[in-house]
Amino acid sequence: MSRAEPSAPQGRGELRDRPQTARARRTSFRATLLRNELLTTFRRWRTVALLAVLAAVPVLVGIAVKIETGDGSSADGGGGGPAFISQITNNGLFLVFTALAATLPFFLPMAVGVVAGDAIAGEANSGTLRYLLVAPAGRSRLLLTKYATVVIFCLAATLVVAVSALTVGALLFPLGDLTTISGTQISFAEGLGRALLIALAVAASLIGVAALGLFVSTLTGSGIAAMATTVGLLITVQILDQIPQLHALQPYFFSHYWLSFADLMREPVYWDDLAKNLGLQALYAAVFGSAAWARFTAKDITA
Repeated sequence: MSRAEPSAPQGRGELRDRPQTARARRTSFRATLLRNELLTTFRRWRTVALLAVLAAVPVLVGIAVKIETGDGSSADGGGGGPAFISQITNNGLFLVFTALAATLPFFLPMAVGVVAGDAIAGEANSGTLRYLLVAPAGRSRLLLTKYATVVIFCLAATLVVAVSALTVGALLFPLGDLTTISGTQISFAEGLGRALLIALAVAASLIGVAALGLFVSTLTGSGIAAMATTVGLLITVQILDQIPQLHALQPYFFSHYWLSFADLMREPVYWDDLAKNLGLQALYAAVFGSAAWARFTAKDITA
């Protein structure tokens, strides 16, 4: 009896530990799946090339402004140009804002569209999608992992542009206190904080494109077709956003409020358009994410 008594509480403890062990295993599996997907995505030569192009844009803009202002003329030459470009010569931190404004209309969404469009269709085209589904991941979990990877790429691509612009701006131009759009002065440290917020706002502006690209990727087994279709949709929507006759529809285009991040450089910050942009991106993510899930979970995987 003395030997049998300790076995009862030990058995109950094992039963209590089983759900916790199972949850720990599921969590570990999700983390491993996401880590492997991130490594696969960021090791592709296509992804590296896209990030290199994004990093080169601030370098080209900074050099162009430096050459243009070598004779003491204005950075914008008295004309237009991306937001904040006339302030770069006074403070190199403005190159961050200018580079993000220059890359957001085309370069950043194009890069995200390529990665998102290739997420499912690329696996199907290479014949690896069927083997991924053999693992105990499940279609929903795999799709969510793919989308999380694309969202992380959105953040990484935006930070690459921001860090490259900050480095070039510090090398070519002076740094110091900033003058906001409202005409008030803020410290350089606060300016760095605003730059980080702007980078996060730009990254969040791309989550709708990420969901759209993922949905397109579930419709075809060709990675090239999915990428081309996603990029084509991006260009089409931005063209439609510039047609005055479509002003009633334009607030619902995912690109309409993209440049609202400039309001973070106001004092006080103007939040209305920023909130509209984030709400619109969340709506696109929900609609096209749900469509991607409905399509992918019912899709007959043959490759």
